[in-house]
Amino acid sequence: MVEEEFALHDTDFRKLSKLVMSNAGIVLSERKRAFIHGRLGRRLRALGLTNFSQYCRLLEGRDGDDELRNFINAVTTNHTSFFREPHHFDYLTKEIVPGLLDSNRDTRRMRIWSAGCSSGEEPYSIAMTLLSGPQSLAGWNVKILATDLDTNVIAHAARGIYDSERAESIPAPLRKRFTTMQEGQVAMNDETCDLITFAHLNLLESWPMSGPFDVIFCRNVVIYFDKPTQRRLFDRYADMLKPDGWLIVGHSENLLGITDRLELVGRTIYRRCR
Repeated sequence: MVEEEFALHDTDFRKLSKLVMSNAGIVLSERKRAFIHGRLGRRLRALGLTNFSQYCRLLEGRDGDDELRNFINAVTTNHTSFFREPHHFDYLTKEIVPGLLDSNRDTRRMRIWSAGCSSGEEPYSIAMTLLSGPQSLAGWNVKILATDLDTNVIAHAARGIYDSERAESIPAPLRKRFTTMQEGQVAMNDETCDLITFAHLNLLESWPMSGPFDVIFCRNVVIYFDKPTQRRLFDRYADMLKPDGWLIVGHSENLLGITDRLELVGRTIYRRCR
């Protein structure tokens, strides 16, 4: 067992926690110790290392950049599902899209960002919601940007193929319309894939896109950040949103005491106010 092979000493845990914080903004408390031990134990075995001190030296050394991405991928939690927190997609259909069809009628342009998209279920859910709504988007230029820190899950998301069990949370009419079965797996069809661009992005680093976005989904991401990092991130989101644009966060997140640039307009749904 990995747990019996490697000991994670306090000094090494502090070094690893500092690296995660500085490179990904993620706070690793002591209660995450067993999680980190298990995840990184696999990396030690793959690299033929015998202890965490060797791994820390590798990350801090001249050639550490190559392993740093594997390290971040290993400690990043990716838990998601299709149509998770369904009230957000109901709000998108009933409130946001009708509003955009009116406010953007001259440009006929719609831009949505799924930040921290994990393995892609969220952006595909957004795409299916847009394409199946009561309002026709024919003639509109609609694009969804989907980004994540973890390069492995981004590659998985871009393929658009999922185990059939994961697709069970897609409502049956949408599953029939937007997916095809392939030997026990479900593949997203071209209509949904064509709306989405997947890209690797570290939210703490520079953002290459210029915006503005009409809607940003950032759900169950900032819970891993400390308060100063959250304040900087939400301020950047506000800058990236168009005036009156929407920000949608996760069920356990709120912006109280974090920013006054976004006001609550629905259940974990905010709108830029300044």
